[in-house]
Amino acid sequence: MSLKGLDVSQFQGVIDWSQVKNAGYQFAMLRAGYGYGTVDEQFHRNASECNRLGIPIGVYWFCYALNPEIAAQEADGCLNTVSKYRLDYPVCYDIEQATINYAAENGVTITPALATNIVKSFCNRIEARGYFAMYYSNRNFLNTYFPADLSKRYALWYAYYNNTFDGTDCGIWQSTSQGNVPGIAGNVDLDTSFVDYPSVIRGAGLNHLSGGTPTPPPVNYITYVIQPGDTLSEIAQRYGTTTKILAELNGISNPNLIYYGNTLRIPEN
Repeated sequence: MSLKGLDVSQFQGVIDWSQVKNAGYQFAMLRAGYGYGTVDEQFHRNASECNRLGIPIGVYWFCYALNPEIAAQEADGCLNTVSKYRLDYPVCYDIEQATINYAAENGVTITPALATNIVKSFCNRIEARGYFAMYYSNRNFLNTYFPADLSKRYALWYAYYNNTFDGTDCGIWQSTSQGNVPGIAGNVDLDTSFVDYPSVIRGAGLNHLSGGTPTPPPVNYITYVIQPGDTLSEIAQRYGTTTKILAELNGISNPNLIYYGNTLRIPEN
């Protein structure tokens, strides 16, 4: 089997997820953040929209860990960010060359043994908290840093830009970084899942799906473009709502920090 998907981060900007769904995409992997607790600027909006529209999602977290202890902390930061959303796909650790470069800048040499232990630490913490764990990397990084049998212990999301790849030893294949998807401006990564993760995860009772699903944000809303001098409290008062509702609907972690030119979703009365 194969399912058509994509993966996105804040670099894709504000996505029209209705267009993405109508174009036939069956799942999305969303960047939730990186390091210890740094949240992707578009994650909350992307996750809320996908949950609202019924697009199955998983998440990924970029690795800046220097040791296994920090990797476990990054896992906790990831799950603290994503726990209120329905996740039908894995929670994935993204480790690649930028991880190695960051470590070197901080005086740490990432050896194959250390890279492997970092991934194990993150994935083990994800599993201990009841979620399905996965790791992501590209062909060169895998060949350089990881033992061949690591993908037998944890699911692998594999970046390999080759049209003839058959999916051997991986669960999700990222086939290009230059996809063109309705509703998304510019290039986007495209993926194929060779595993029915929603069925696997639900069947195993993972990702806390058996305990019910989060309440999606309001379906009916208007869109407001933030003007110079606007504050969230003033906008809330103007439209008869609250700053808490606006913050939750738009994924705003700091109600005192909004940006001119960005759009807000405001529930209709």
